Amino acid sequence: MCGLEWGRLYETYHKNAYSPVKVWARVKELYADECVRNRRGIFEYVLGGEREPRLLDLRVFESRETKAVYAKQTAAAEAKGVSNCPLCAIGHAANATRIWKFAEMDADHVTAWSKGGATTLDNCQMLCKMHNRAKGNR
Repeated sequence: MCGLEWGRLYETYHKNAYSPVKVWARVKELYADECVRNRRGIFEYVLGGEREPRLLDLRVFESRETKAVYAKQTAAAEAKGVSNCPLCAIGHAANATRIWKFAEMDADHVTAWSKGGATTLDNCQMLCKMHNRAKGNR
């Protein structure tokens, strides 16, 4: 909590009514969440009604983002006649031309999150569940 802009937070949010017990419980929950990379944004996120997930620098891609990446990746794969899983597409098996359904795929960080890869659209790709789990931390 050291180094937070408490004055700015007060000026922005002091007119809202909060339950200190609920705020503190939510803050503790987010501090314990391993997907939250920016712990300094937790208080503002909670005080702001949890409307700005960018404040947390989350590890997990949002659903609307993954759907957009899936649609773009699938359209490009269909145009080329290859699988919409980039790793299947370079293989020689039956899945080289398979178009996976959205539910059969996982969002993946192109540059691993643990290696500094951002949770942004340009660092997101959809992989079939098998390849995403086999890829690991590469």
